[in-house]
Amino acid sequence: MKLQYSLALFLALAPVTSMAFAPNSFTSNMYSLSHNMNDIPKVAPSSTSKPTATALYSESIVGKEVSPLYYAAAGAPTVDMNKYNIPLERIVNEWTAVIQPKSSMQDEGIFLQTKSDKELFVDTLQYKVTREGGLGLVLTELAGGREDGVGITLIEEVIQGGNAEQSGIIAGDSIIGLTLTQNTSSSSMNVDEETIRVSTECLAYDPTIEALTSLPPASSPEEEIIVTVKRIRRQPKISLKLQYPPELEEPDNTIELFAGENLRRALLTRGIKLNDPLAERFDSGGLGDCGADGTCATCVIGITKGMELLSPIGQQESQILSKKPRWRMACKTVVGHGMTDGEMTIQVSPRQWAGV
Repeated sequence: MKLQYSLALFLALAPVTSMAFAPNSFTSNMYSLSHNMNDIPKVAPSSTSKPTATALYSESIVGKEVSPLYYAAAGAPTVDMNKYNIPLERIVNEWTAVIQPKSSMQDEGIFLQTKSDKELFVDTLQYKVTREGGLGLVLTELAGGREDGVGITLIEEVIQGGNAEQSGIIAGDSIIGLTLTQNTSSSSMNVDEETIRVSTECLAYDPTIEALTSLPPASSPEEEIIVTVKRIRRQPKISLKLQYPPELEEPDNTIELFAGENLRRALLTRGIKLNDPLAERFDSGGLGDCGADGTCATCVIGITKGMELLSPIGQQESQILSKKPRWRMACKTVVGHGMTDGEMTIQVSPRQWAGV
């Protein structure tokens, strides 16, 4: 038998669908700060507002192998994601909060966000930490002072020798929730579990502490709790050099892409057309493109550097390009696969290159 219920602090949302505020200057203090947030500006709803993480990324979970990371189109990371962490000094100036209206992707609520959402993204991570003796975290309030308890509270320090030291949690993270599962059985014959969840996202210091201390005492010295945090990271970038057929006398062009972007779509949004006007369609032999269905092969590009940064080739694409191992269909290719970053060089319209 498994009993599950949720414990969360009530937040009185302001009667607007979007809001944002800048955090106060970072002050080293493990106790509550008295910054005033009553002058938070109310921002009108915007069709361009984004969720907590960019569309390139799904929620990610790491730590003591709670479950594996996965980032939507970029897939499971093949690199240590901590290489994309940013300095604490910048984190302090990047955190903000927004009221997100209900959508098919998430419920309505107040969520942490980064100001520089084109350069950075917010990752959601989970870590297991032993409870006995405390978590070993020093918290500080960046913004607060509102009657409804809304604010931003960060981890200022992971205490050396504390339970969280080896967990993976770092300074600058913001705790958004705790999950505790305890065995409530009175007999070894039956296994009854009680799961308690505490939500702390976008709370000021005092409400955060109240939530963290609302859990029942540890049932054993080995008992662990799942700590869910949000962390700001920089988005992995790909520096892409485009080379055009010599007869076109076009200079090389270097652009910047983000990991997880579809190559054809990314280039089209930057005004770069890939479809070779002289190429016959692979599927019909006529002209024109298939609209990214991966059947005409008119958007193929030649890879001269950075093949390892691309998503694995699919079976259909592999069959069509079996005689051209350095070619890829841009419409079926994702850059920065595995959340990698680096440099790439491609040849546009490779059929027009001499000797190809």
